[in-house]
Amino acid sequence: MAADTEDQKGDVVETAITPPSDRRFAVSLFARLRTAQGQANPFPIYAELRARGAVVAAPWGGHLVTGFDLCDRVLRSRDWLEPDARWRERQGDGTRWTAPSSREMSRTLPALNPPDHTLVRRSAGMFDRASLEELRGTLSRVTSRLLDTLAERLHDGEADFNALVGEELPVAAIGHWLGLPAADFPRLRDLTHDQVFTQELLPSASQLALSDAATAELRGYFTDLVRHRRAHPGDDPVSRWITVWDGLESDRDKADEAVYFLTLFVLLAALETTSTLLSTMTLLLLEHPRQWEWLSVHPDLVPAAVEETLRYDPPTHVISRVASRDCVLGGAEVRKDEMVHLMVGAANRDPARHEDPELFNLHRRPAHLAFSGGIHYCLGAPLARLEAQTLLHQLVRRFPRLTLVRRPTWAPRVAFRRLLNLDVTLS
Repeated sequence: MAADTEDQKGDVVETAITPPSDRRFAVSLFARLRTAQGQANPFPIYAELRARGAVVAAPWGGHLVTGFDLCDRVLRSRDWLEPDARWRERQGDGTRWTAPSSREMSRTLPALNPPDHTLVRRSAGMFDRASLEELRGTLSRVTSRLLDTLAERLHDGEADFNALVGEELPVAAIGHWLGLPAADFPRLRDLTHDQVFTQELLPSASQLALSDAATAELRGYFTDLVRHRRAHPGDDPVSRWITVWDGLESDRDKADEAVYFLTLFVLLAALETTSTLLSTMTLLLLEHPRQWEWLSVHPDLVPAAVEETLRYDPPTHVISRVASRDCVLGGAEVRKDEMVHLMVGAANRDPARHEDPELFNLHRRPAHLAFSGGIHYCLGAPLARLEAQTLLHQLVRRFPRLTLVRRPTWAPRVAFRRLLNLDVTLS
């Protein structure tokens, strides 16, 4: 049993401790998550984890959190921090946290804590209503063009929706917004796939090496871009960020560095997770043909279909935070600087939050943690939603008889979901 007391600040905190969890169970669980079967459907494994309690000890230290309310509380609380540059340095040389790619990511917006986070987030100023309206027409045209290509391939039999649409729409959208050459899109997409390994839960040495190399190439690309936009400013986000940071930082090199990190963050955030959202959304609807048919007759449910996808199988399944002080979370002792891994893929299916959580239901009241929460709520969420809704409106109208040819394969990841293919045909 956990008792509540007040700390010196007057906050209510739990003080009792539950018995320690079985770390061997967690080792077995993550081994199964890395199998092809676990990648394709991790949710039965999550259910086993959740049955052990809302907070379970992780085999490498720290804790795994599966309860929706606990995850939501951590995401919204200022007592839980990002593993920032200072925290990573304290982990010591030779750890994944001091790899070059990890050090680089520690200076991007998602890894910053206040006051640095506050300053950089305010400087970004992106994806307000006006920006989205400017992008709406472009997204509609790009989506139509991509679906034209899909139609041509389907005429010959089957086509890979993931390669033709899911991977292409996000890079075209963010590339257009940033004013990048279309010829660079394929390379930037490939680099993003490699770079994300440093953000995975337990990257291998070979994965970190891929991430380090990709990060170095991306640094060169975007450093050159910022230098060019400073010399040739235009009506684009990078040029605007240069102006903003010139007003915040007297050292021009430091200002350009800040703009580089903003641009890097925007690309990485916009590509990987949105691609997964688009393909997962399509996969789920094709796996639930009655929902697909209902949506084709009731297109007003398109926004609900996007939100249910984000709940049912979000692009990111794990979000990590660090305790700013000793505390008790869900009955488990957590020490200052100790990490907790919020298993949001599991939390979104918490039966304490959703009735029949394993049911994919477009009529469900949306509630999910796919875009994180609190001060770190995803800046790109409005764009991701707009891309998904634009695609789905056109998709159900143009391809009402679209069907799945075979089950897709998934990349060997735990935190960041990624489909490798999505083969479809017309019935």
